[in-house]
Amino acid sequence: MTELARFGISIDPRLLDSFDQLITAKGYVNRSEAIRDMIRNALVEDQVDRADTTPTVGTVTLVYDHHTRDLSDKLTEHQHSHHDAIVSALHVHLDTHHCLEVVVVRGTAIQIKKLADELIGTKGVKHGKLVLTTAGAEMD
Repeated sequence: MTELARFGISIDPRLLDSFDQLITAKGYVNRSEAIRDMIRNALVEDQVDRADTTPTVGTVTLVYDHHTRDLSDKLTEHQHSHHDAIVSALHVHLDTHHCLEVVVVRGTAIQIKKLADELIGTKGVKHGKLVLTTAGAEMD
């Protein structure tokens, strides 16, 4: 088993109570695992924010009206122009007008952010969101 370091923190009882309620709702069995996840998340976010060459993966989620003239073609063109960064794409019909597209991407954070900005900024896209992460190999 990996050696663990123990440390203590001082915290306002009301804040601790709120934290306990949150981690219970999220299904954590103890505070330690919740805090470890929070630390990992902060480290990944920092790594992605500073990553010029660090391998990064993520998803670009788009919602759009597929009846918007030439929008599907424009989105496909953007994806083809970045074929080296596209791992996979999922297309879901939400209703008679709206589609959800989730594009799995890989590359440096700078490359992926540029691609996401192009996709999300395409005229007719109603909503888009980029989520980035790393493999987190250094955070075992």
